[in-house]
Amino acid sequence: MNKETVKGNLDQVKGEAKEQWGKLTDDHSKEAEGKVDKAKGKLKEGYGEVKDEIER
Repeated sequence: MNKETVKGNLDQVKGEAKEQWGKLTDDHSKEAEGKVDKAKGKLKEGYGEVKDEIER
């Protein structure tokens, strides 16, 4: 597990928190922002996994 994978996981958690907060407060922009953060996190995590595989 490298830095990119960890950052990706953190972005996904942050995005989930924003999304849930947006749902709770009925703030659609915050909810959308959370979904974008989750997507970015998944991309970073995937990049980190590929990077690990290449290094092996």
